Amino acid sequence: MKSHIGGLLLLLGLGLPALAQTPPEKPPEIPATQTAPAAPVTPAAEPAKSEEPAALPACSDCHADQAKTFGANAHAHGKVKKGEVPNALCESCHGDGKAHIEGGGDKEKIYKPVGVAGANKTCLACHDISTDRISRHAGMHANSAAVNCLTCHSIHASEPHAPHLIVKKQLALCDSCHMTQVSSFRNKPYAHHLGRGGMECSSCHEPHGRPGAESLRTTSAGEAPCLACHADKRGPFVFQHGAIAAGSCTTCHEPHGSSNPKRLKRATVAQLCIECHSPIGSANIGSQPPSFHNLSSPRYQNCTTCHVAIHGSNRDPQLLK
Repeated sequence: MKSHIGGLLLLLGLGLPALAQTPPEKPPEIPATQTAPAAPVTPAAEPAKSEEPAALPACSDCHADQAKTFGANAHAHGKVKKGEVPNALCESCHGDGKAHIEGGGDKEKIYKPVGVAGANKTCLACHDISTDRISRHAGMHANSAAVNCLTCHSIHASEPHAPHLIVKKQLALCDSCHMTQVSSFRNKPYAHHLGRGGMECSSCHEPHGRPGAESLRTTSAGEAPCLACHADKRGPFVFQHGAIAAGSCTTCHEPHGSSNPKRLKRATVAQLCIECHSPIGSANIGSQPPSFHNLSSPRYQNCTTCHVAIHGSNRDPQLLK
């Protein structure tokens, strides 16, 4: 009996520690006026930086031939570096080329100056000059449907050996419209030799000159262009030839070309002189002094045999010396 009671006590003694354990304490209540500590915030990942847009291809990548010749163009001076033409330089005449490039070279998405509208918008944006003698709008070659800046000048396909970006050598270019005058240079035996020594049509004519007197250039003294080369005929003379005083060099000479020596308008000197020095007096013909020689005699048929100072003299009123 005692053994049973002892075993029971032993079992109770072993179970008491488990029964004696107190339940876990509840977490302390937080007053309503106090907020719970904020949970630590994990920093969000920074957004990836956007990549810079890729640079557009250069115009010269496709237009290599134009870029090669453009390097020697007056419009490219100081702007082309190491042979590369910057896109901004092309866009100054052709407008923004981004859509053209992105469109695979679509010609509808780039501006090309053409005709009178293109000349007015592009060329005259910089070259609009007007003076008392020159005008791009009212000159002999003013912009029109028939002739405009781009008729004579080319930015990308100009004649390499000609100045001012003209499309052909000057004589061939002027021949496009002024065929009669150019044929005189080419076909008559006595003519100015254009293309040699720097003499061209524009040596005497101002291409952009205002109408009147064939837009002739003048010297710095306001004289006829002939005197720029023929300075010995300038004078002043004490006794000046009346033809020069009343007219000009072209009174006696063909400026472009002639079949007669000295580019005279008549086959013989006597025929030319008699137009003014005729014994017949009137409002238009006959002059001072009238001829008193018998021009049917061969000895008087070459006036300049005696009247050698034909342009003027400082010694003799009859221009004999």
